[in-house]
Amino acid sequence: MAAIVLILALAGLVGYQVAERFGMRVLRAEAQHRLDLLASAIDADVTRVTHIPGVLSLNADILDLLRLPNGESGEHGKRSEQRRVVNRYLERLSAQHVDSLAVFVMDVTGRVVASSDWILSDNLLDADLSRRPYFREAINGAPFRQYAVDGVRDEPGYFFAQPIRDEKQDWRIVGVAVLKASIRGVERGWLANDAPAMIVDGNGVVLLSAPPEWRYATLQPLPGEQVAELIKAQFDGRQLGILSLGIDIGKTPAGEVMEFSGRAAEPASLAARGKRFLVMSRNLPGTAWHLLVLSSVRPVRSQAIAYAALAVAVSASLILWALYLRQRRRVLQARLGAQVLLEAANRELEDKVAMRTADMTRTVQTLEAEVGERLRAEKTLRAAQEELIQAGKLAVLGQLATGITHELNQPLGAVRTLTGNAIEFMRRGETETAEKNLRIVCDLADQMGGIITPLKSFARKSPAVPSRVDVAHAVGSALFLLDQSLRRSGVRVDNRCVAGERYSWCDQNRLQQVLINLIGNAADAMTACPERVLEIAAEARSDGSVCLAVSDTGCGLPEDVLNRLFEPFFTTKGAGEGLGLGLAISRDIVRDFGGDLLAENRVGGGARFIIVLPGENARESAESVSP
Repeated sequence: MAAIVLILALAGLVGYQVAERFGMRVLRAEAQHRLDLLASAIDADVTRVTHIPGVLSLNADILDLLRLPNGESGEHGKRSEQRRVVNRYLERLSAQHVDSLAVFVMDVTGRVVASSDWILSDNLLDADLSRRPYFREAINGAPFRQYAVDGVRDEPGYFFAQPIRDEKQDWRIVGVAVLKASIRGVERGWLANDAPAMIVDGNGVVLLSAPPEWRYATLQPLPGEQVAELIKAQFDGRQLGILSLGIDIGKTPAGEVMEFSGRAAEPASLAARGKRFLVMSRNLPGTAWHLLVLSSVRPVRSQAIAYAALAVAVSASLILWALYLRQRRRVLQARLGAQVLLEAANRELEDKVAMRTADMTRTVQTLEAEVGERLRAEKTLRAAQEELIQAGKLAVLGQLATGITHELNQPLGAVRTLTGNAIEFMRRGETETAEKNLRIVCDLADQMGGIITPLKSFARKSPAVPSRVDVAHAVGSALFLLDQSLRRSGVRVDNRCVAGERYSWCDQNRLQQVLINLIGNAADAMTACPERVLEIAAEARSDGSVCLAVSDTGCGLPEDVLNRLFEPFFTTKGAGEGLGLGLAISRDIVRDFGGDLLAENRVGGGARFIIVLPGENARESAESVSP
């Protein structure tokens, strides 16, 4: 199921991405086509009239008007007549040949001396346009184009300015011819289109836009001083930069998907086209303008989601068909196999019933005989094991005899001396001193009893009786019995077992025997080593059992010895030094407790024997399974 879900998810993702890429390519192609159409329309409406100012600069009547000075009344009357001639010429030119807002001529001071709108009340005649950038550029000798708003008609337009030179005055500039073209027709055509579009000048200010709410907005926020200069020089006091669209013009030629927010999103939301658009732009030839078109990506994403759903459905159908064929084949194979097996089973069943009946009869008889034999063998083995354990105890006692004798000789000598002194003191009548000697004799008698009692308990032959045993107490008893032997061998004991910390459910006497065997082996293994350290530590496992580890700093255990260590009669000692039964008997004793005895090499050198003992809660488990 996880694989099927993953396949369907991948199919949907691939279908979505493929459809989205294809849709975006189509959307970019459509946007590019729109850019081409709009650029052609703008070129037809604007750039077709760029030659008109050049024609005006060659007109003789205009040159005559500019040559007349502002002088006396007679000359003034002649100038007025010449202005009327030029005004009518400009009016005819604007009405018959150029569909423009105005065609006018300025003198070198920037004052309008003739205009095609002279007949209107709000005409441009005598208007001072000397601060306009198009006049300043043209009067300096360079043709100039600029989108601006004049302060007379209060109507924006595209201004084409051309300097007028007089050949009679050595081609000196005597005025400026200006054509104010209207591009509102282009904007009205955009308003009928569903997708937004705009024209942006070189400063990043939107000149024309559909929706019209974006007009005079800026693509990116502009500095305050730049906005103030544009308002003064180009837009005649109109507010600019009150809305920033957040468009990076450098990324739009190839197409950039962006989302409008805040006030910029309001016009888009009114058209219910979504707020994410593909923005593409191109530079209009011969101008510093950029043409931008915005195309909603919602249809592309809706189509991509539909294709993703279709891809998931097709993939699911194919998977279901493959599963159906697989299941059908498995069912047919199972039926054929079951039929063959059933026929073979029927043939074999009748033959085996009689043989199995006879075999079971013989097997029952054989098992009864084997059970009896095993019970007798187990009884014999248990008796032999008890004898071996007792023999091991006596062998250990024989090894400890010298140390025990030394331990008893010192208190016995002291007793002999103190009793003799007590008799003498009593003869002298110093009963108090004699009493002190006798008290010391009592203490020494208790000390010798403390030495003999563990020996009696250890040497006693008795069946294993599990009980709650303090592991540290058993370790202490074993170390006490081996104390003299370890001292003579120069072994330093590091006993990390703490009384009352770890308890086990076992027989203390036999655990003590196992510890004596392991400690004696460890001491023998360190005979030839310069550093002889015996470490004993106990820790609890997560399952409640107790691990009692006996580690030495000897030569360790070779791999071949480690594999045969617990085999009966296998020993690494010399002839006459051991029978090879100590570790085998020790492991059997520990396994009788329900634990185990393990051996390994110690990190840093030496060997470690681990006694795994059942925890103190093993008594409850044993009682719960007992009949």
